[in-house]
Amino acid sequence: MSDQPRQKRSFKKIIKFLKILTALIFVFWASFFITLAIRSSHPIDYLYSYVEDFFGWNESPKKETPLPVEKKSTEKKVDVDKMSAPNKNSQPSAEKTSAVTNLNEDAGVFDSVGIMFDIEKAVNSRVKMIPNYVALKDISRDLQKAIIAVEDTRFYTHSGFDVEGIARAAVVNVEAGQIEEGASTITQQLVKNMFLSPEQTFTRKAEELLLAMNMERHFSKDKIMELYLNTIYFGSNFYGIYAASHGYFGKEPKDLTIGEATMLAGLPNAPSLYSPYVDFMLAKKRQLVVINAMKRTHLLNEREAENARIEEIVLARVQ
Repeated sequence: MSDQPRQKRSFKKIIKFLKILTALIFVFWASFFITLAIRSSHPIDYLYSYVEDFFGWNESPKKETPLPVEKKSTEKKVDVDKMSAPNKNSQPSAEKTSAVTNLNEDAGVFDSVGIMFDIEKAVNSRVKMIPNYVALKDISRDLQKAIIAVEDTRFYTHSGFDVEGIARAAVVNVEAGQIEEGASTITQQLVKNMFLSPEQTFTRKAEELLLAMNMERHFSKDKIMELYLNTIYFGSNFYGIYAASHGYFGKEPKDLTIGEATMLAGLPNAPSLYSPYVDFMLAKKRQLVVINAMKRTHLLNEREAENARIEEIVLARVQ
């Protein structure tokens, strides 16, 4: 008899949760449709294009949009001693940060809809804020593969979000007993870094999904990867791949070795925690997770993986 009241209470909690979830989704979509009607002369056509993308009906090739690239300094190396050193007394944070987060205000629901109507302009304005922007062709291919292996293995096949990837990440993380793979796609992380706050709400997640789908419609996969690597935070006050490559290893992003690339690829998951300037052994442990992920996804063979594991890592700054 005592089980019945307990079951009823559990059922009521589930119903309450579903009501709250439904209300949040309704508020977001109501705001979306109202703004859509205000800002677009053809709101139905614009909405239908998202439905096409969601169900995979629209198979037209993605448009490659050239982005403005700031001229790099003629100096091949930077004085890493002048770069900001990590604060040993600060508490590590697992929050991911981007190179442009501190340069723009958080986009609310209405602002996010505005960005959707002209995402190319919005992206270009953010890119102009990034010093030493690096083209994808000048970034180590090993780093690109390592990022895909540990962050988003289906990056080149999904449309901005990946249900299968979420399920796979959950299984991998449960088996490992720790977070080894993220559930968000690279595209989702990119739009969050560029346009949204790290606030964890249903409304914010819905905005993130819509912006990610829109990003995929307007930019190629390679351009999205390029943007991601130029905006992600690598810890120790190094924003973007140029600063991270020079700050940690004193070299250009295209010259990174497999060992260096796999170490960098592991940092965005928790940059303040895994920075080798904060805890080299923890950074090395995270690097091994990345190498194993590359091997599991056949981006490295056994010999290459073993060479990456034993490669000596020499940091630019003496500890």
